[in-house]
Amino acid sequence: MKVGEKNYRTIWLKEEEPKVICIIDQRHLPHHFIIEELHTTNEVAVAISDMHIRGAGLIGATAAYGMYLATIEASEKKSFEEHLQQSAKLLKSTRPTAVNLEWAVNRMLDAISTVQFVDEKLIIAKKTALFIADEDANHCKNIGLNGLSIIEEISKKKNGEIVNILTHCNAGWLAFVDHGSATAPIYEAFARGIKIHVWVDETRPRNQGASLTAWELLNQGVPHTIIADNTGGHLMQHGMVDMVITGADRVTRIGDAANKIGTYLKALAAKDNQIPFYVALPSSTFDWKISDGIKQIQIEERNSDEVKYMTGLCDGEIKKILVTPEKSNAANYGFDVTPARLITGLITERGVCKANEKEILNLFPEQK
Repeated sequence: MKVGEKNYRTIWLKEEEPKVICIIDQRHLPHHFIIEELHTTNEVAVAISDMHIRGAGLIGATAAYGMYLATIEASEKKSFEEHLQQSAKLLKSTRPTAVNLEWAVNRMLDAISTVQFVDEKLIIAKKTALFIADEDANHCKNIGLNGLSIIEEISKKKNGEIVNILTHCNAGWLAFVDHGSATAPIYEAFARGIKIHVWVDETRPRNQGASLTAWELLNQGVPHTIIADNTGGHLMQHGMVDMVITGADRVTRIGDAANKIGTYLKALAAKDNQIPFYVALPSSTFDWKISDGIKQIQIEERNSDEVKYMTGLCDGEIKKILVTPEKSNAANYGFDVTPARLITGLITERGVCKANEKEILNLFPEQK
């Protein structure tokens, strides 16, 4: 996607040093565009846990690249397999809710185990990490194509008038390798000349909507308006939202979806106002082993400082400001689960389906 006039992915290998991973450090957006270089598995783990990068697909791709670095490091150790397993355990521990993380690490381990010699393991680790990144971008591109028809249908019903879309958090290209999940249909519709406007939830804490989604849309030229998190219900009541699209960090085989905290409340408001609520996700975000999202999805609890402090630009510098009484306690649940009954449909790389086990498995019969 575009930053200024240049196309970027969110993660790539440095051209002149293929043992160095480059990422867009999202902590500095939207005010500063900074590319960070990662040289070790430990640095990758920090980048994931401290949210230099975030978003389900990108977490998975970054973990895959981390396992590539782990393979390089293991090749220099006496015990190759021990170091590789330790690295895998480290990476898996960084963000517990996003299923893409474990999926990517296990996929890397499986690929590396198919060959015997260290030189072969290095080659296949690099090849597999690159493939996972390319696959993520391609899946998101297809999500855009599959979700396009939904926006087109609403546009036709409105006789070509503006389609107003509400989204929560950031499920854009910054959350994946490219294109995004929730934003992919938006970008596809905009590129085809459909009139659209996006309501961007600020998404406290961390403000991923206000800082990341808005920055993306601005760079792509997509009309948008940033709103406080609690504004969505009011807009829906007054006919100012035509559809809601969010991403997800983990979706069960029956369609329950874990996403950034506050998503559940948007789904309830959408249901009450008969507004379609869609979740966009690549297949790597499904957790095929679980059926009850509320009981079985582990919800990450993050540092309470993310609630008590806000970060922004002040006198040209990014600063952290205390917005609560210093001695007040704060709780920081990172995600909530939207039950399948509140979801109109799931937009995947293979097509759109209702959020129930039968229709999901019709799209992914190999999981039956």
